[in-house]
Amino acid sequence: MKKILLIDNDSAQCEQLAAQLGEQGYTVCCAHSSVEGRKLALAEKPDAIVTEAMLETDTAGFELVYQIRDERPDSRYREIRHTPILLLTGIDQHTHFRFSLNEKQSYLPPIAGMLSKPAQLDTLLEKLQEMVG
Repeated sequence: MKKILLIDNDSAQCEQLAAQLGEQGYTVCCAHSSVEGRKLALAEKPDAIVTEAMLETDTAGFELVYQIRDERPDSRYREIRHTPILLLTGIDQHTHFRFSLNEKQSYLPPIAGMLSKPAQLDTLLEKLQEMVG
């Protein structure tokens, strides 16, 4: 079974999505903050991470991605730096900004994609299949 780490400060939504993914054969663990997410990512070494961009702050999810993708040889995240990360976020609904995943236009470190909330389960499952097989 593929292990997915969900990070979302909306615990009810996180648990609901975890149950839906569990029904599809994924092992899922939830974190409700970027701090908890980083700890679980290091402990569990998931096959993929799905995180909200806005956690404790409007940018905490982005900061989480930057920390995990840190390329320094002594980074504490070096074992998980290549774990696929998907942003599942409602940030565009709160800020009215659109984000581009075009690498030439984006300031984000490499991520597997970005889906707007509420994402259709089929769309999310399709993306996870691309990410972890």
